[in-house]
Amino acid sequence: MNRNVLDGLNFASKLTPKRIANALKVVYSYYESRRTGKATHRGLPMSVSFEPTTSCNLRCPECPSGLRSFTRPTGMLGEELYKRTIDELHETLLYLIFYFQGEPYLHPQFLELVRYATDRNIYTATSTNAHYLTDANARKTVESGLDRLIISIDGTTQDVYEQYRVGGKLEKVLEGTKNIIRWKKELKSRTPHVVFQFLVVKPNEHQIAEVNKLARELGVDEVGLKTAQIYEYEHGSDLIPTLDKYSRYAPQADGTYRIKNGFGDHCWKMWHSCVITWDGLVVPCCFDKDAHHRLGDLQTESFADLWQGAAYTDFRQTLLRSRSEIDMCRNCTEGTKVWAD
Repeated sequence: MNRNVLDGLNFASKLTPKRIANALKVVYSYYESRRTGKATHRGLPMSVSFEPTTSCNLRCPECPSGLRSFTRPTGMLGEELYKRTIDELHETLLYLIFYFQGEPYLHPQFLELVRYATDRNIYTATSTNAHYLTDANARKTVESGLDRLIISIDGTTQDVYEQYRVGGKLEKVLEGTKNIIRWKKELKSRTPHVVFQFLVVKPNEHQIAEVNKLARELGVDEVGLKTAQIYEYEHGSDLIPTLDKYSRYAPQADGTYRIKNGFGDHCWKMWHSCVITWDGLVVPCCFDKDAHHRLGDLQTESFADLWQGAAYTDFRQTLLRSRSEIDMCRNCTEGTKVWAD
């Protein structure tokens, strides 16, 4: 059977009557809010991203972790805060992403946190630069029940790979990938679904065919070609691809660049998901990397209270009124892709 189909069936196996009912509430609330222009929400998030840590071993451009440009503190996710939140949400939560900023495998209890969610039948995913997928960690990863493992591989040769993954070693990525696939076979496990994520930028765009070939040779389940967010895109960047299909930005007659996709006053992400930082701050989405838009603090309040609270309602209302009022939204097309008109 096709590996993507198997992954889809695994995801579907996590559905329960309570999770389906909650998802319907979320969808209805989103469309009702768009229709009326008044932000309402009757459910809880279908998806949550937890940040295991802000620490990272690489120095990638366009990444606050890599650039060490955070104004917020760095640290590790606390077990008590994490478990308390999962205990509150697990009956309705369908998808749990262990990633925001930083390298998840630097958290010493990372795979124990994964196991806690697995035991509650939540679909789990993470994204890694794969430098810590030792033989032992690979086995523990498979045993943790992690459902999806996204491995960042932005080049098929060291000279190209290191242009974006600064300080990284491609051989470590390939070794870690082989370890995971070997342990999946050894333990007769269908999970995790292994994805090679290839961030298409100008230095590596000529290696798209090669990364697909490499994935087939290694036994990787899927290749995802991802477009790059460029912070200072208006006057161009050495990272913007020449292949228009893989660029979020279009050149103008005057030499400047604009975002290609449409920009509507709505955002599906604000109704179905959120991000929780390592220290318990709840922020709207993965574009708020420095946690400027703090909509709640799980150190001092329950998730349900903040999700339905005044700060979140006001933020959703601002999106419906004029999304361009929010700085981080001006360089984003992600939240509107699936549900746009």
